[in-house]
Amino acid sequence: MSHVTRHMSHVKIFLKAILIIISTCYLLPVTCYSQVSSSDLINNAKQYDGKEIVYSGEVIGDVMVRGNFAWINVNDTKNAIGIWLPRNLAKEISITGSYEAKGDIVEVKGKFNRVCIEHGGDLDVHAYMLNVIKKGKNVDEVISPRKIKVAIAFLIICLTLAVIYFIRLFYSKRR
Repeated sequence: MSHVTRHMSHVKIFLKAILIIISTCYLLPVTCYSQVSSSDLINNAKQYDGKEIVYSGEVIGDVMVRGNFAWINVNDTKNAIGIWLPRNLAKEISITGSYEAKGDIVEVKGKFNRVCIEHGGDLDVHAYMLNVIKKGKNVDEVISPRKIKVAIAFLIICLTLAVIYFIRLFYSKRR
């Protein structure tokens, strides 16, 4: 067998292997994840219904544990979407958003439900994966001096009006 023939034989085997790999990858079921916003989910709910999606935002409110599962609300600055996930995934959340805190920023993967039969027909995501992208933190609320001055001015006005009202009431009864 000549060197060229042997080389051609190796090339044919290599090309067959590549063809088999490509065919196998093509035929395997592929789950396609789509990063979506809350506005996309709400405005195009039929399009995403039953599809695997990726959604991210700040966890707000409480983590509501229900047996082996939990509810969280994730806000992407436009709207909040309810996420139903296994309890062990919810334990990864350390801080939820409120007036006193900026909540963890999370990314969830799961199935979007336009009308979830399991949860009373609500729009939700049944997540099976949660990644904390950025940890939350407590926020110190600072009241501006201007707001304090305006509040004091309104308090003085209200007290003045109350005094005038009671003086008029007192003198009207004396007549």
